[in-house]
Amino acid sequence: MASTTSSSFAFSKFDSLIPNPQYRRRTGFPYHFRRTHLPKIVPQKKAPFSTLNLDGYRSISCLASSLMDPSEEKSLSDLKPTTQSPEVEVRSAMWNWRGYRIRYQFAGNSGPALLLVHGFGANSDHWRKNLPFLARSHKVYSIDLIGYGYSDKPNPRDFGTNSFYTFETWGTQLNDFCVDVVKSEAFFICNSIGGLVGLQAAIMQPEICKGIILLNISLRMLHIKKQPWYGRPIIKSFQNLLRNTAVGKFFYKAVATPKSVRSILCQCYHDTSKVTDELVEKILLPGLEPGAVDIFLDFICYSDGPLPEELLPKVKCPVLVGWGDKDPWEPIELGKAYGDFDSVEDFIILPNVGHCPQDEAPELVNPLVESSNWDALFKVNNSDASTKSRCCSFGVAGLS
Repeated sequence: MASTTSSSFAFSKFDSLIPNPQYRRRTGFPYHFRRTHLPKIVPQKKAPFSTLNLDGYRSISCLASSLMDPSEEKSLSDLKPTTQSPEVEVRSAMWNWRGYRIRYQFAGNSGPALLLVHGFGANSDHWRKNLPFLARSHKVYSIDLIGYGYSDKPNPRDFGTNSFYTFETWGTQLNDFCVDVVKSEAFFICNSIGGLVGLQAAIMQPEICKGIILLNISLRMLHIKKQPWYGRPIIKSFQNLLRNTAVGKFFYKAVATPKSVRSILCQCYHDTSKVTDELVEKILLPGLEPGAVDIFLDFICYSDGPLPEELLPKVKCPVLVGWGDKDPWEPIELGKAYGDFDSVEDFIILPNVGHCPQDEAPELVNPLVESSNWDALFKVNNSDASTKSRCCSFGVAGLS
């Protein structure tokens, strides 16, 4: 039976970004960061962009309604406080997918559909600070990928030698969810490993996904293709040790504790004050459910499958990449290179933020999603784009 909760979220600051009226007129989002080309990862798409210097950024309000002169410095105290957003009801329900129970949360009755996709070890609660805010102008859904959160956790050993927990499985889950539950096309907002899930889904059924925002997408640095040839046998042996002996479950038992979860989160959150008891509980409790250990070990041994640089050239919908510049797991200097793919409309740096921007800095992520406009870009991507100039608008507001 679906449970019902209600909550609201309001924000009043947008730290360390520079207003750019020209960019706002072009895209609907008033704060711009330029991309840096890294030739070692991907081929150059356009002329290299300048490297950012975050030291000179000004603090301004993301909700300032008037266009601001980029030469004008304003502090938060110079701006009027934002109005508290009305309370939005967030509900939880279960969806039957191919015989498995899948938990999802939803809110909002009108506007474009957004599907929020979590990363490894997380669940739909990781979007609890975003869903109520975005639901003011969108139909918003956050989903527990199968094997995570409070969705069913089938044992990977039941599928023999064929791995079940793959990006193809999760991508199919997203597309089926849009057909069965959302009942429309949707925009995917994805964090970490969820970014590869969103890209895979968009490639498998391009008519469903109309655009993607990738927040600190996983670089998959442990992928077999990114390891030296002489290290690959060692990695395989270690993975077999974890998966097929008691060592793996002993390791998981040590990790699945409040103290360990807090320690891990404090590594990937730049602002460790955001690692609250509530967050630790939201991440830990589903991981204590039966079957969670087998899925954890199965995925950390999953060193095959696609890489982001292999998926991005195949995506037909527009993509925006957002990156917390203090992410210790996915270095921004490597991530910036993804901005050079043709499918990527822009690369947005989120200053002083770690690996999970949606939870650590919702005051940055929420307006990035809400305040922009896909309309012009959506029309270009549904026409003969080869005969038209590329449109740089990006966002989700304004589509009916």
